[in-house]
Amino acid sequence: MSARRGLEGQVAVVTGAARGVGELLARKLSARGAKVALVGLEPEELKRVSKRLPTDSAHWHADVTDAEAMARVAEEVVERFGAVDIVCANAGVAQAGPFLDTDETAWRRVIEVNLLGSATTARAFLPALLASRGYLLQIASLAAIAPAPMMTAYCASKSGVEAFAHGLRAEVGHRGVRVGVGYLSWTDTDMVRGADRDELMRELRQRLPWPAGRTYPLGPAVERLVAGIERRSAHVYAQWWLRGMQSMRGYLPALIHAVGRREMRRAEPRLAATRDERGGLVGEGGAADEKARTAGTVGTERTAGTERHR
Repeated sequence: MSARRGLEGQVAVVTGAARGVGELLARKLSARGAKVALVGLEPEELKRVSKRLPTDSAHWHADVTDAEAMARVAEEVVERFGAVDIVCANAGVAQAGPFLDTDETAWRRVIEVNLLGSATTARAFLPALLASRGYLLQIASLAAIAPAPMMTAYCASKSGVEAFAHGLRAEVGHRGVRVGVGYLSWTDTDMVRGADRDELMRELRQRLPWPAGRTYPLGPAVERLVAGIERRSAHVYAQWWLRGMQSMRGYLPALIHAVGRREMRRAEPRLAATRDERGGLVGEGGAADEKARTAGTVGTERTAGTERHR
């Protein structure tokens, strides 16, 4: 295990920083002395988070899928702070429901934000990370280890970012940049609470075998992520048991097929009855993404706020 490095004076970028994992990551990194650049789609929420941080911070309103906007943000972050040492590619959205019943636009948006947005974030900030010999933490999920039914877009995107991060690690390791993958199970965030508003999804999840079926508190999960950042770890597990899942990956597809087949057969009548009620992105973050796209403001603002806070 690598030794922990102090974060005092380090510059950390966190995408999806307005709420949930991203907000708490920003707060805990700042509490350890890091300067923080927050990036996301909710300028007022980003401003709120930034003002409460104890160290120097600033915020940028940008869509992680917009390459031009993210390149500009990366340039401005370096100009503002002088360097970038850590990038947490955390921005993500989710959609729940059977593949054939889901809205195609929303399904594609999950892939765009979670996978392509992560790659766009990495492309924008890698020059700065190469200069600082820094660290990129890509947030993935249990969904990358054990893809499940009713979450095809989310599972595909998280499997994709996991593979992307592994490949990138091999490309840039010799140049001093470390790349890690963060794995989380169901964690108490707006996204998970939003998914749980679908009664059938909530019941299906609760029927998962222990320990996969429960919702875990946010604080300890993010503490583990921060410890991984301090160690520049290749793999970071927000819940203790996820590490053990890695050794079971070869057996999981057959197990998931058997369990999923049984549960989907049981749920089929209710799925048919509620087909018209699902389709969009879940949670407050999903609502913010859809609002920004509907308003046509995604990726168009330069920086909605870069005030300095101490």
